[in-house]
Amino acid sequence: MAISIDDVFSAADRLSESGQQPTLAAVRSALGGGSFTTISEAMKSWRAMQQAAATPVREAAPAAVMERFHQLGTDVWAVAISMANDRLAKEREVFESAKAEAEQAQKEATEWADQLAAELESTRKRLEQQEVLLHTARAATDTAQAALAEAQKRADSLTELLERERVLSAEMQSKAEKAIADAARLSGKLEVLQAQERQSR
Repeated sequence: MAISIDDVFSAADRLSESGQQPTLAAVRSALGGGSFTTISEAMKSWRAMQQAAATPVREAAPAAVMERFHQLGTDVWAVAISMANDRLAKEREVFESAKAEAEQAQKEATEWADQLAAELESTRKRLEQQEVLLHTARAATDTAQAALAEAQKRADSLTELLERERVLSAEMQSKAEKAIADAARLSGKLEVLQAQERQSR
């Protein structure tokens, strides 16, 4: 929800009535947030209205002074008024210069605060994105580790199966060699018998 000028005025009035100084930070805190630029511009108007509403104090000169001035004549009073006005004008120039410098410094500080707030928000979003990426990477790592464990398990099973087949193949080869030897012996005996049979005829 956007902060309006009336919201800023109300917050500044409440702070001022409670005896607190309505600074930019205090007003922003009372509003619960908002742009420093918007609050700063609204506070300039609020201070201007407060200054315009203040009625300058005018006090009549004491009777004794008036009597003395009456003796010296209206010319002396005019000189005094002129000197006071000159001094007031100089003080006003100094005040306006200081006010301009303060407003410029306040503007720069406000812009800087808004920039920091934007950078903070950008950093927060980047951190959130990095957390998502980290979570995804961890999930992928867990999946890869599970797949690796399954592959290792299968490899172990295949190694065991190959070992069994190797043992079985060795046994079959031994039996085959024995069978060949037995066949050779039987073949030799058969030839002897056949030879004996031919001789007996």
